[in-house]
Amino acid sequence: MPADEIYDLAVIGGGINGCGIARDAAGRGLKVLLCEQDDLAQATSSASTKLFHGGLRYLEYYEFRLVREALIERENLLVAMPHISWPMRFVLPHHSGLRPAWLLRLGLLMYDYIGGRKILPPTKTLRLRDHPVGKALRDSFTKAFEYSDCWVEDSRLVALNARDAAIHGAEILTRTRCESGERQGDLWSLSLRDTRTEAPRTILARAVVNAGGPWVEDILRGRLRRNSSDGVRLVRGSHIVTRRLFDHDQPYIFQQSDGRIIFAIPYETDYTLIGTTDAEHDGDPGAAYCTPEETEYLCRAASEYFAKPIGTEDIVWTYSGVRPLYDDGASSATEATRDYVLTLDTGEDGAPLLNIFGGKITTYRKLAESALKKLSPFFPKGGAPWTRRVALPGGDMPVDGTPAFVATLRAAHPFLTEAWALRLVRAYGTDAAIMLDGAAQPSDMGRDFGATLTEREVRWLMEKEWALTADDVLWRRSKLGLRMSTDDATALDTWMRDAEGQGF
Repeated sequence: MPADEIYDLAVIGGGINGCGIARDAAGRGLKVLLCEQDDLAQATSSASTKLFHGGLRYLEYYEFRLVREALIERENLLVAMPHISWPMRFVLPHHSGLRPAWLLRLGLLMYDYIGGRKILPPTKTLRLRDHPVGKALRDSFTKAFEYSDCWVEDSRLVALNARDAAIHGAEILTRTRCESGERQGDLWSLSLRDTRTEAPRTILARAVVNAGGPWVEDILRGRLRRNSSDGVRLVRGSHIVTRRLFDHDQPYIFQQSDGRIIFAIPYETDYTLIGTTDAEHDGDPGAAYCTPEETEYLCRAASEYFAKPIGTEDIVWTYSGVRPLYDDGASSATEATRDYVLTLDTGEDGAPLLNIFGGKITTYRKLAESALKKLSPFFPKGGAPWTRRVALPGGDMPVDGTPAFVATLRAAHPFLTEAWALRLVRAYGTDAAIMLDGAAQPSDMGRDFGATLTEREVRWLMEKEWALTADDVLWRRSKLGLRMSTDDATALDTWMRDAEGQGF
C-alpha cells in the first residue's frame, strides 16, 4: 500500500472519547480514520446524566485531581459549545439525617474555588420556604444550597466532535466493525467490515487507539489479541424520565442514605430526568436497560424529597448505559474511580496501541490531549494542543447568546415558533441559519415528520452527521422520540431508507 494511503491513527470506537481523540488528532495534521460498529454515541455516550460537572461527591473519595480538572474543563467546554451546553443552578436540600450542613458547605466552598471558576456564579444558601424551588419539596426540608454546574446534550456532543474531526480531514466510518488487527512491523493492519453490507476492508495505520468504551477489553484481548492485566469494571447507570414534576428551571441533587446522590433535572421542556444508579453489570453492554429494581430505587429516592410521591405511572421513558470504569479493585461500584487511565502497548518496539479505560464526559477533551501526548513520540511532526475553548460546529456565539440568536433566526424565518427556533439553536447553534437558508415558509422545509422535524433537518443530519435510521435522529441527534408516535418513527425510517437509496 502506498505511503499516502496509510493512516497515521486508526481510532476504534465512536463514543465521546474516540471522537474527541479523532478531532484533536486530525486538527494536528494527522491522517485519521475512526470506525464505529453502530451509530455515533450508540451506547454509553448517549446514556449519561447529561452534565458537565466536577463530581461533587468525588471529593469524599479524595479524587481532588479529577474534580479540579473537571471543574476547569466545565467552563472551557461551556465557552466552546454554548448551543449544546448551558449553566444550571443546582439545589442541594439539607437532609437532617445525612451529611451535616457544615460539611456540605465546606464541600461546596472547595467546589467553588479549586477549579478556578470565573464564568459561573458561586454557591449560596436558600431558605426553601421563601424560594420557588421549595414548593415542590416536602415541608421538612427548610434549607438548601444552590451551586453551579452545566447541562450538555451528550450525544450531540459526540456527533459535533465527529463532524469537526471530518472537517479537519478525518474519515468517519459508522456501522463499521473492527473484526481483527495485527502488527506488521511498524504498522497495524486492521480488518474492518461494514455491518450493513458485510463488505470487508483492510487498512494500515501507524498507531491504533482502542476507545471501545464497555467493549475495550473485548477489542484489546479478542480482536487485537493482546495480553494485558488492565481491565474495566462495567457499572450500569439507569435513568427514568417522568412528566414534568416542578414549574421552574432549576435541577435538584438529592442525597441518599446509601451514600449516593441522584439528580432531578428539567428535561426537554415538558419532562423531568431522574438518575442515576450504580449497579454492577454483567453481559452485553449494548443490551443494558433500566431494571424494575432500579426503577423502584429511583422512584423511592426522589419521593423521599418531593412533596408528591413518584410512581411508575409517572414514567414516560427509561434508559441505561454501561460505564467502562477502570478496575482499580474498589469494594463497590460507587467507590470505583471515575478517572481515566491510558495504557500504551508498543510490543517489541512495534506500532503503538493506546487503550482508553474509564473517563467522564466532562474530561473528554483533556483525555484526548493526554492521549495525543502519549502518542507524540511516534508523531514528532504532529501539531501542538489546539482544542481548548475552540468552538465546535455551531458554537461560535457568546455563552449567553442563545436568546439573541433565537430572535435573529425568527426574524429571518417568521414561520418559526419560539419553541421550534429554540430547539434548532440548542441543537445546531449558528449552523441553524445555514440549514434554514432560503426558507420563507414551512413548505420550504420539505416534508413534515411531526414535532417540528422536517425533511430539510433530516437531510442535514444524514449528510453532515452520519444519521441513517429514525433512531439515530429521534434518540441520539435529538430526543424527539419523546414526542413522536411509533407510526411517525416508522414513516421517518422508511423515508430515510428511500433517501439513502437515492443518494439523499
